[in-house]
Amino acid sequence: MSDNRSLRLARTAERIVACERCPRLVAWRQEAAASPPARFAGQAYWARPVPGHGDPKARIYVLALATAAHGGNRTGRALTGNATADRLTAALHRAGLANRPTSVDRGDGLRLTGAWTASAVRCPPPADRPTAEERDACLPYLTAELDALADVAVIVTLGAFAWDAAALQGGLRPRPPFRHGAEALRPDGRTQLACYHPGRRNTSTGLLTDAMLDATFRRALELCGRA
Repeated sequence: MSDNRSLRLARTAERIVACERCPRLVAWRQEAAASPPARFAGQAYWARPVPGHGDPKARIYVLALATAAHGGNRTGRALTGNATADRLTAALHRAGLANRPTSVDRGDGLRLTGAWTASAVRCPPPADRPTAEERDACLPYLTAELDALADVAVIVTLGAFAWDAAALQGGLRPRPPFRHGAEALRPDGRTQLACYHPGRRNTSTGLLTDAMLDATFRRALELCGRA
């Protein structure tokens, strides 16, 4: 069964990487790669849509907003290579879901155990603001990953955009409002758990602290019976 999951995930990843559904995102991911900031000058960018990453036996699925122009769009791995990824990976490590506290590139040895990470929009959007149409174009990939990841019991959504994307994908009607710590039982039996997005805007202002992020993953582990 595990081999079948891995095969389905690999096929989904191939579809994601080949996707060119959204012309605006295709143009922006290429522009970001062609004009990197000085700290990344000379690096070869992935510059394609980014599949999810993690454990095929995951019980927890972590969904963020979108691929970062100089994070996943550069490294080719979901939620890697920027400050948001650093904060999230450190929290996953503290929760026992990651083997190391940093996420730098595809070759850094990061392994997730019991967790899978992905973004609602698999390409970087200009100004980190994807449209509803771009979200909807990516929803089939979220569905395909969740279908393959049969053990997922909890979907941790980072921010309101991810919360709404997961609610739409899961058929939650009426769509429950986003608030940090909110929980909703989906028709598929999984629990959707809300967390503020761990981007600099929220962490630098104290809207989201490491303690709050840790509490989110403790609750996720409780909900899937791994506390």
